[in-house]
Amino acid sequence: MFKGIGVSPGIIIGRVLLFNPEEIRIIRHVVPEDRIEAEISRFQAAIEKTREELSAIKNRIGQEIGQEHANIFDAHLLILDDPILTRETINQVRTTRNNVEWVFSQNLTKFVKMIASLNGEYLKERSTDISDVGQRLLRHLTGREKATLDHLEEEVIVFAKDLSPSDTAVMDRKKVKGFATDIGGQTSHTAIMARALEIPAVVGLSNITVNVSDGDLVIVDGNQGMVIVNPGEPTLQDYRERQKQYVEVERRLERLRDLPAETVDGGRIVLAANIEIPDEIPLVHKNGANGIGLYRTEFLFLNRPDLPTEDEQFEAYKAVAQAMSPQAVIVRTLDVGGDKFLSNLGLFREMNPFLGLRAIRLCLAKPDIFKTQLRAILRASAFGNLKIMFPMISGIEELRQSKVFLEECREELKKEGREFRPAIPLGIMVEIPSAVWIGDVLAKEVNFFSVGTNDLIQYTLAIDRVNENIAYLYNPLHPAVIRSLSQIIAAAHQQGIQVGMCGEMAGDPLFIPILVGLGFDELSVAPTIVPEIKEVIRAVTLDGARKFTDEILGLSSAREISECLYRMVLQLPPDLAVSIQARVRDLLK
Repeated sequence: MFKGIGVSPGIIIGRVLLFNPEEIRIIRHVVPEDRIEAEISRFQAAIEKTREELSAIKNRIGQEIGQEHANIFDAHLLILDDPILTRETINQVRTTRNNVEWVFSQNLTKFVKMIASLNGEYLKERSTDISDVGQRLLRHLTGREKATLDHLEEEVIVFAKDLSPSDTAVMDRKKVKGFATDIGGQTSHTAIMARALEIPAVVGLSNITVNVSDGDLVIVDGNQGMVIVNPGEPTLQDYRERQKQYVEVERRLERLRDLPAETVDGGRIVLAANIEIPDEIPLVHKNGANGIGLYRTEFLFLNRPDLPTEDEQFEAYKAVAQAMSPQAVIVRTLDVGGDKFLSNLGLFREMNPFLGLRAIRLCLAKPDIFKTQLRAILRASAFGNLKIMFPMISGIEELRQSKVFLEECREELKKEGREFRPAIPLGIMVEIPSAVWIGDVLAKEVNFFSVGTNDLIQYTLAIDRVNENIAYLYNPLHPAVIRSLSQIIAAAHQQGIQVGMCGEMAGDPLFIPILVGLGFDELSVAPTIVPEIKEVIRAVTLDGARKFTDEILGLSSAREISECLYRMVLQLPPDLAVSIQARVRDLLK
């Protein structure tokens, strides 16, 4: 049994296809003087073949899955123009007279190691992209073909160290039923592709590929982030039953699609979805979300070597606005830094990135980038119901400075005669304790709050949420967290503005009775989780949830709150209670 990161839900039982494209071994030899230019011409021809191949893959992805996924290959194509890999290789062939395969492979290895050594998940994933392009070019130089996932004869679950965009681009989608990889995270290409294809996937399994063989029977549980290799019959029976239950639950939840997120006694909550790319809109509609409570715009910036233009951003935001109209779409301005690093900004690596130049701080430090995005959002607002949200506001000065830039963009667009919605609603993410304590002040300046619990819990409890050594301390039921949420809601409602939650806490059925009782007006979760959260909302009473919340606000420890929550869960309908009880028991261990 192996534990990883579940990045696409579902359970699949099947046979392993171990996908491990063998890297090409290159032998060094000296090239005769009169063959040097021919050697360089051969290298240039291989570059062009690789470019044509990547362009064809990009076009195929754009047609079959969507342009956002296809744009990943723009970065791949630019790798072919990198001077370290191309011009330097040519120069070294001339000076050393070594064969071009050898010279290029040495430069490729150095470049990949250099990028992989930098901190940050994004950069580590880019090193994989560079290696993929380099190996593709080497195959053109040597005439060796790469193993691919197309034309498969039977249904399989693909296990790999990692899957590059070009690997998934050509795979037989009718036969590949799931993914499991050694490396990767929520934003890795494998994760994004699995969600787009709606197949179970678990990544970040460390060394799963050395623990499986072709044909092994495996269970991939994308819900729990688990992989079980060669399970015994009792485990198989258990998971076959879970598969049936999962399908039955999916069917049951599907019937809720068009019903409101409303408590038994009529308390209505807006239940929206979090998205990263426009391609996720069909999932939003399919699962019955009422708008988009968080449109993360970082994907436009992270998966490319350069910065997106105003027109590129405008087209992306416009597509989402039109697809969701008349429902609301909350567009969060660029939120990078911390564990999301932009190499194209030329910023120095920080000692404490979560406490450094990130989110709104970075935007205010780079007004050209900030204003380009604000202009694009304002222009797109003419095509739907867009709202703007600033992340990581810590004080009134940051908020007012951000509003000044927004007003400057409005004035510029007016002068240019461009259309936009003049009174676009403005909100902030509340995710820093300082914002909690001056919530009454901030609420006078905006139209809504949205709580980002991932960071709020991290900063409130002084816990690095990506540090495995102290992960056990990250507890949403800590009294300080619950009281902070209560204070945020009180400040917002006192000023007559709505308050939502877009952090992971909103997407956990276990916490829904608490969030309903506290008085959240909106919850925004991953599209696939919307039906499950809606079912819990429709199973509780607003009056009962309020009384329960009043009780836990007086408790002094996370354990006491968990015990109280356990008693509350037992009052839910049996189907819900059984699925949530296990979560509470985990908290009580």
